[in-house]
Amino acid sequence: MTIKDLPKVELHLHLEGGAPPAFVRGLAKEKHIDIGGIFSESGGYRFADFWDFLKVYEAATTVLQSPQDFYRLTLAVLEQSAANGVIYSECFLSPDFCGGRDLIAWREYLHAIEEAAAKAEADFGITLRGIITPIRHFGPEKARQTARCAAETAGRFITGFGIGGDEKIGKLADFAWSFDMAREAGLRITAHAGEWGGPESVRDAINDLGVERVGHGVRAIEDLALVDEIAERGIVLELCPGSNVALGLYKDFRAHPIAEMLKRGVKVTISTDDPPFFHTTMTREYEMLHRAFEWDEGVFAQIARTSIEAAFCDAETKTLIQSRLEQANG
Repeated sequence: MTIKDLPKVELHLHLEGGAPPAFVRGLAKEKHIDIGGIFSESGGYRFADFWDFLKVYEAATTVLQSPQDFYRLTLAVLEQSAANGVIYSECFLSPDFCGGRDLIAWREYLHAIEEAAAKAEADFGITLRGIITPIRHFGPEKARQTARCAAETAGRFITGFGIGGDEKIGKLADFAWSFDMAREAGLRITAHAGEWGGPESVRDAINDLGVERVGHGVRAIEDLALVDEIAERGIVLELCPGSNVALGLYKDFRAHPIAEMLKRGVKVTISTDDPPFFHTTMTREYEMLHRAFEWDEGVFAQIARTSIEAAFCDAETKTLIQSRLEQANG
């Protein structure tokens, strides 16, 4: 079995961030929208650093203006994931980009996304669940509106709540009300931290928001007592090595702390974050980690098992995906 064919579980993928550049260009042309110089000469997304990436990301989302647009987007993203061996995925969904946090509009967008997910499952064999994320740099008040959308639509498809955006703006404690609302609605909790905010932001996510998973969390490696605490408490890290390397956080895959964290007993998972932005796929993540650390199929199989154990889906779905992993890995 090749690395591409290995069954994979992805827990950290932004739906809009998975939009192929050609898809965005096509929508812009259909709608006669000028989205500026966000593309490179080779046709990919162009940005200088993380903060420029956020601007380009938000510019790209301006072409997504209707539930039908998100139906098409979801199908395009899931087809790419499935082509790289992903059998289960969790996507971050933002009501900010789906009807401006209006609950009625959000329900219409969500219905379209769910319809596309059902078609993708039938056509490509990939299962999707959604994690609602407010945008940190939009502020706590807008996050409360997003939390209401999340609480009102929690269920079999919407299973988690997190937060993305600029880690250097505001404090995670400012969003505690929104996370409490989501938790009371039965949603599972994650948060982006420890990418640009340093190890202290991981502690904040654990202590102020009570997360069971952390998006990225790589900067925890700068505080080994924190790494040990993460391991002891069984907190899962949604690691995205290709994203970290592309944004200059680490010079290459060998410099990435994923192997050291795994060695120290941390539950690590592998994801692509915003794959077309960072010129990656789940296949490429696996291939680069294989080259960097000589990981074999056994290591990747264990990481896939860890990932589905940490997934926010219901027990029935989890059992189904686990059985698919076991069949593939003998």
